[in-house]
Amino acid sequence: METLEILGSITRLSPIVVRVLGQNPGKFTLQGTNTYIVGRQRPYVLVDTGEGKEEYVPILESALKVPLSSEDSDIPDVSDIIISHWHRDHVGGLPSVLALLRRLWDERKTGLPFTPPRLHKFPLPANKLPEQSNLPSIINSLPSKSFTPASDSVFYDLQDGQEFTTSSTLLRVLHTPGHTRDSICLYIPEDRALYTADTVLGQGTAVFEDLRLYISSLRKMLDYQKYYSYDVLYPGHGPVVKEGAKLIDTYIQHRLEREAQILEVLQKAPPSPDVNESSGSARWSTWTIVSKIYQGYPESLWTPASHSINLHMKKLEADGIVKKLGGEGVNTKWALNLKL
Repeated sequence: METLEILGSITRLSPIVVRVLGQNPGKFTLQGTNTYIVGRQRPYVLVDTGEGKEEYVPILESALKVPLSSEDSDIPDVSDIIISHWHRDHVGGLPSVLALLRRLWDERKTGLPFTPPRLHKFPLPANKLPEQSNLPSIINSLPSKSFTPASDSVFYDLQDGQEFTTSSTLLRVLHTPGHTRDSICLYIPEDRALYTADTVLGQGTAVFEDLRLYISSLRKMLDYQKYYSYDVLYPGHGPVVKEGAKLIDTYIQHRLEREAQILEVLQKAPPSPDVNESSGSARWSTWTIVSKIYQGYPESLWTPASHSINLHMKKLEADGIVKKLGGEGVNTKWALNLKL
């Protein structure tokens, strides 16, 4: 597969991986969602589909629409689409991508029936799809007969450790919950690379739904490197990371350092008299913890920081290190578990 870079939107990373930007740059998406075409020849695997920007379709088309040889003129461009997790900026482009793949096939006029791609995603437990997810509406808008469904679902369920063999390369699935419960990574042995979606980014730090799961997944990714060697990371946002294991370890250490800061704060008296009469222990709220840790930062950053601190507190509560004394959100009251 030969491609040209189009204003930086299409980049060949290796003989088997081409990165195509989702055309949705922003504060949280960095230069945009990275989608990946994987494979040495047709049919390829497409990893993620962007959020559905109209500008993405012609860019993806340019990456796929390369000169055909007599050997692959009657082979579909993409046999499988893997969705890394349910967030819209990774799955929202699915309807337009499926329409594109059908159009590209019809334009060849092979006279052969179209074989729609299979769609793959790690399953979520029943009723665990967050209310803010657009996935149901995205599924409802998929073009008719544009994909090959599983026996009882739109998606084929991915499994942890599953080997996903394409016509020209091998992928291994690694379930890495934390950013979302259905987040996965993909190991690409031929590139000695790990596609990390939003679990580890090319720049900055990632957000997460469940910190306990998230740290466990980061450690799982490091352990995985001992058995299935990888050097680089292909993230869902940002540039390729050359020292993959080092960055993952940095992510872990950053979270542990923040946890240590929180515990140090909880061992001190709160900034105003506020004592739980039943236990006599000092009561800190999420907001007062934030104000202490982030006192050197502009207050405009405190509100987004409070979400992260609350997730840290929930992890510490699950670990039995702190206990919740009441309240909600930034007003949630916490104290060290004195029974330890």
